[in-house]
Order: sequence, then structure tokens, then C-alpha cells
Amino acid sequence: MNIHPLITKTADLAALCDRLAKSDFVCVDTEFMRENTFYPLLCLIQIGNEEEAAAIDPLAPGLDMTPLLDLMCENEDVLKIFHAGGQDVEIIFNLTGKTPHPIFDTQIAMMAISQSEQIGYANLVESWLGKVIDKGARFTDWSRRPLTDRQIEYAIGDVTYLATIFPKILKKLIKTGRGAWLNAEMEKLADPANYANEIDEAWHRLRAPGRNAAVLGRLKALAGWRESEAQSKDIPRGRIIRDETLSDIASHPPKVQADLAKVRGLSPAWRENDIGRRLMRVLEAAEPLPDDEMPDKPKRGAPLGKEGALVADLLKLLLKIRAREIDVASRLLARSEELEGLAAGLRDLPMLEGWRFETFGKDALELVEGKLAFAVERGRLKMTHIDDVANGSASVHGEALVVEDEPLEADEYLPEADAADLEA
Repeated sequence: MNIHPLITKTADLAALCDRLAKSDFVCVDTEFMRENTFYPLLCLIQIGNEEEAAAIDPLAPGLDMTPLLDLMCENEDVLKIFHAGGQDVEIIFNLTGKTPHPIFDTQIAMMAISQSEQIGYANLVESWLGKVIDKGARFTDWSRRPLTDRQIEYAIGDVTYLATIFPKILKKLIKTGRGAWLNAEMEKLADPANYANEIDEAWHRLRAPGRNAAVLGRLKALAGWRESEAQSKDIPRGRIIRDETLSDIASHPPKVQADLAKVRGLSPAWRENDIGRRLMRVLEAAEPLPDDEMPDKPKRGAPLGKEGALVADLLKLLLKIRAREIDVASRLLARSEELEGLAAGLRDLPMLEGWRFETFGKDALELVEGKLAFAVERGRLKMTHIDDVANGSASVHGEALVVEDEPLEADEYLPEADAADLEA
């Protein structure tokens, strides 16, 4: 693979992007700093395919990033490959107002072909290529210039390895027929709405303290004010005021500015400084949240109770078995809250639609409806259909699974009578 010197000139960047535009895919990674800023400070971009790779210095004087950004956001013929790319996509969105498309994330893809929920890049490289990455340069100051050769070599490795791994992952996805499972996940990653920091939407980032319209109106006003303050000063939201403090003020608003000194999380200076005055003006102007903006009531079935909680535990066990059986991350099949919802009687759930229903949801529903049962035979945990047992032709759904690394506790998953049978 041809590794280029650090790119600092627009002409060199344009030439690189012209070549990469003829590729089927490009691998992309970024290095940035955001500990002390609202917006991440982009310090380096790495890009490459199977033939060449380069690091680009966005802080280089006079460098026009347009050729690269056009490749990312305007060229629909080139697939953009990331690993855990949410923050990389956010950076590109902040620069362009658009997100890279089409997009593929290898961390998400690994969920469909292994039980890895959030595999790190170093583990990805080691598992596919048997190489151990030197992490020594990972936490360096990427904004400091000049960059060292070690930093650049480390950074470019993030795309050179990825360019080798991606075709292998793609081949396995094709072989297993699970590529279609990921379409919605990839589109979700590329959705610009995930990265827009809209002032009026900032309150949705916070946990709503109940459904009181007056409290939520204050919360919306305060969150929007904090968002504006943080963006204008380019500092993290928490440096203005922390989430829990914001919620506390929305629930228990001070009557006068002097009372701000009594609020946990604020310094005594807030009783008389300018930012305290601005906060009080926002509180005074806040209006109850309109009905059409009120959050939906959480979907709940019947209260779980002991029996319902037991059913939820059985569903979690079923999910664990199925994930191991087909070698897929359990989170891709269903979330814990979905299982609890199913146990409580809900049926409008993602796990009961499309490929998730065929792969897992159908059996989960049959378990809830009493049509599927667990059996233990010579230390192996099996699933059987009740109708088959009644007809004397019990069949095991999938291969039997030996549960060795995490032994089952009988009383955790089975009613008392069945637990006694199991112990016997």
C-alpha cells in the first residue's frame, strides 16, 4: 500500500480525492480534541483504500477541505467505511451540514456476524489480522504542531487495517445473508438529525422530570439557554451548568437570583453575576410546554409482578441462547426493555417485525404464549415446542447449547416445582 506524506496543500488533497473517487470504498477516521470545547476540534483526517492511504492536516494554513468534503457528502458512488464512526460523522456534519453517505460502520457490522456488542478497533484488528496495535500515541495532543512521525503512523494505521478488514467482513455478511439486517442501522448512523444541535430540541437530551407542563416548559427554556451559552462560548455544556442541576432548577425554580447560591451545583457567585441574571430572565419568561410538545406516555403493558418478571428473565435467557446459537450480538436482535414490554403484554415492538421476528421474535412470542419451553438434557439446554412434545415428536429448535461459562441458577429462571426437578 502506498502511504503518502502528511497532506497540507490543497492541490495534493484534490489529487488524492480524485483518485479515491474512483474507488468502490474509502476508509475514514479522524483525530480530534473536545475536552474543553463544545464543538470537537478536528486535528487530523485519515483516508484510504486498498491501494493508498494518507493523513490530512485540517489545521494547515490555507488548506481547502472542499475536495474531501465533497467526496464524503456528495459522491454517492463511493461507500464510506468507519469504525464506531458516530463522532467522525458528527465532525463532518459540523463542517458541512451534511453526513457522509452511503456509510458502513464495521463496529455495527460485527454485531451481525459475532456476539460483539461494541468491539473496539484494536480488538477488531487483532481478531481479523492477528496484529497488536501500539496504543501509545492514542492520547497525545493532536492539536499540537508539528505532528511526530509516530503520531502520523499510528493515525494512518486506523484506515490501512480497516481497508484490509472491511472486504473480509463484507464477505462474511454475504455468506451469512445478514447484510440486509444492517441497512436500518447504517441509515440511522447517517441521519443528520442525530447531529444537529438545535436550540429548541436541546431539552430532549435531558431526562424529563415527570410530565408537568410547567416544569417541562422551564426545562425546555433552560436547556435552550444553556445550549446557546455553550455554543457561543464554544465550551462543553457541563461547564455552563450540569444536567442534574438544570433539572433541579426546572423542578424547583428559585424566586430571586440570590436563591441561586442555595442550588446544589452552583457557586455562590451566581447570586450576583451576569450569567445568573440571564438564567433568571429565562426562568421568568418560560411558559408551560404546549400539549403538542408533551412527551408521549411510556408504552407499558400490565405491571410485571413476580410472574411477569420471571417471564422477562426467561425471554432474556432465550435471547442469550439465540445470540450464541447464531453468533450475533444480542442487542441487534432485541433490547432489554423490549423483552420486558413483551412480558407485560405489548406487541408493537421492533423485535416482532421483519427479520428480527423471523430470527428471534417469533420464538419469544411463542415462549410468552406458552408454546415454547426449555429442557435440560445431559447438561445441555434445549428449546422445544409444546405441540411437538404433546405429539411425542419433540424437536429441538436449532442446535443444543452447552451453558458452561455461566451456569444457570435453577431458581432464577424456573418456577419452584421445576427448580426442584432440575436439582433432582
